[in-house]
Amino acid sequence: MSTAADIKENKLGTAPIPSLIIKLSVPLMVSMFVLALYNIVDSIFVAQINENALTAISLCFPIQSMMIAFGVGTAVGMSALMSRYLGAKEFDKVNATAQNGIFLSFVTYAIFVIIGLFARPFIEMQTNDPEIIEYGVTYLRIVCWLSVMVFLQVTIERLLQSTGRTIYIFITQSTGAIINIIMDPILIFGWFGAPKMGIAGAAYATVFGQTVGALLGLYFNIKKNREVKLTFKGFRPSWNTIREIYEIGVPSIIMQSVGSLMVFGLNQILVKFTTTAVAAFGAFFKLQSFIFMPVFGMNNGIVPIIAYNYGAQNRKRLNEAMRLAAIYGIVIMTVGMFIFWAIPHVLLGFFAASPELMRIGTVELRIISLVFPFAGYSIMRGGVFQALGKSVYSMYVSIVRQLIVLLPAAYFLSKLGNVDYVWFSFVFAEFFGLSMSIIYTRKIKKDIISQL
Repeated sequence: MSTAADIKENKLGTAPIPSLIIKLSVPLMVSMFVLALYNIVDSIFVAQINENALTAISLCFPIQSMMIAFGVGTAVGMSALMSRYLGAKEFDKVNATAQNGIFLSFVTYAIFVIIGLFARPFIEMQTNDPEIIEYGVTYLRIVCWLSVMVFLQVTIERLLQSTGRTIYIFITQSTGAIINIIMDPILIFGWFGAPKMGIAGAAYATVFGQTVGALLGLYFNIKKNREVKLTFKGFRPSWNTIREIYEIGVPSIIMQSVGSLMVFGLNQILVKFTTTAVAAFGAFFKLQSFIFMPVFGMNNGIVPIIAYNYGAQNRKRLNEAMRLAAIYGIVIMTVGMFIFWAIPHVLLGFFAASPELMRIGTVELRIISLVFPFAGYSIMRGGVFQALGKSVYSMYVSIVRQLIVLLPAAYFLSKLGNVDYVWFSFVFAEFFGLSMSIIYTRKIKKDIISQL
């Protein structure tokens, strides 16, 4: 059982902010980078089958994003709530929140088992190519029906995040990713006597890596996370706790689900040009994760810092964390912009790109990366909104940016008859997102932070 002495010494409330951000964020950033790496490696191996296989997993991406949206969104609500209770020294509520968070991960899994039943109509509404359809149905059914471990892994890792033990998240995510990378070619191409499973092998390799990560995370929580006591003896769901989790988590779920809708909608626009354009967009999403995932890792690293010091009513530490996080996010994304401009041919070459995919993708990478620095600021501010219980602000930014601005802009630009124009919709959308993030930042400073 946690004691007041244990919580009082928590580094979230005492360690210098610059070193604390680095200490908490770097393991998450590295692990997210490794996750991005294995997502790309997954696509690289699938692309070796043929371009249709790459297109198929691009069409499956919206559902996979929805899985992450529900899993991460619920876990974000749980983690932010736990960190706030830790800062306020309400220890019983910390454990109750953890128990209900894990319960919700299994509820979410059941939902996606049902969604997996509709894999075929989902793929068929996007393409009539029989090979792409079969690839997509096979891949999507596996990742949905065996998704229990991804939800459990995400939830378990956020328990560690809420108490500042991010080094263990680095271990769980990195180990799972490495296992996935190793298993991909073995199961896809039938190496070392394994059955040659093709695109199904890529899906099974992903599930295998997630299983290893989830089991490791469970071990670390039981053995290392002294501030959270995981016991389900006599457990009953607490609807009040679940409501509090979703008050924070639902905006995050909606925010990330909006991204899935955006990808689905943009795929429908791009497929009118050619399936190669869809493959190019899928390749971009894998490549941009190299840059975005580390920033999301830092975003996750600052959430417990902000939430803890908000609960502890420490305005000075809260403001310092906000300022430094924004600077770090902008710097990382600026580096990413220069990389995408300098070597787009090298990046696309990983996907065995055809000449047409290379041409479309090069223009795509250079145009969209122009607004990476602005996205860095908005992402880091989103973490602040979540930690302060204002996830709804992030939701509003995401809805306006991706649905109200980006998709309509992409549609009208596509009417000009050149797929290259479609990518400018990202530029328009990001300026709206930046403006809204600045406005909401001023609002929370006035309404929340100034009152501490």
